[in-house]
Amino acid sequence: MCGLDPFKKDHMNRDQKAVVVEEVASQIQESEAVFAVDYRGISVPQAAELRTKLNDAGARFRVVKNTLTELAADKAGADQLKELLDGPTAFTFVAADGDVALAAKALAQFRRETDLLAFKGGLMNGEALTAEQLGALARLPALDVLHGQLVGVIASPITGLVRGLNALIAGLAIQLQQIAEQGLLPAGEAEEPVPAEAEQAAQAEQAEEEAAQSAEGEETESSSEESAPAGEEAAGEETETEAPSGADEDE
Repeated sequence: MCGLDPFKKDHMNRDQKAVVVEEVASQIQESEAVFAVDYRGISVPQAAELRTKLNDAGARFRVVKNTLTELAADKAGADQLKELLDGPTAFTFVAADGDVALAAKALAQFRRETDLLAFKGGLMNGEALTAEQLGALARLPALDVLHGQLVGVIASPITGLVRGLNALIAGLAIQLQQIAEQGLLPAGEAEEPVPAEAEQAAQAEQAEEEAAQSAEGEETESSSEESAPAGEEAAGEETETEAPSGADEDE
């Protein structure tokens, strides 16, 4: 059923052929892509090696008699595949969770190394593929590489946006700090600078009051000292005046 020469399996009975048709029809319907190639000249060991590489891409390489494939295409509603059934034709079925580009690369690499498996075309997401389009798929990056590139493209503007926002926030914080230090913010917005200035003003006012009080004290003291000698002199003069008066009385 799956050999390289399906005509050797022509002894299959009707029931067996019906099973093959059902299997191929299901594979066509469930696959994300189907590639058709001319398998003439490929050996059994080469086919086994190719199947291993395709399995890694989530794909399966299968050779079925054209008449059975045509019935399967009719059953799956894939008339485009029937146009590719000219000569020996093998199909590669890429599962929905497989890597289409990696499967195409495996076929293209085998073709370069052996000069076998000429591309015929195929289907992808229900749309027909030409041999040229199949070759173009083989030149695309593998799915994991594409995912990495996509993540890089998405992350790049996000990273730039985050850096820009961080720079904007940092700049705004610096400007607000400078405004606060210059005392340009309304009362209540700069908690530390306003009380500090008020305290400095109060201290200056208190110092002025103390200086004024000190000056008044010194003036009072000076006035007292000047008044004291004047009183003493007046008392002395009065005593001298009275003394002669006493002497006269004795006389």
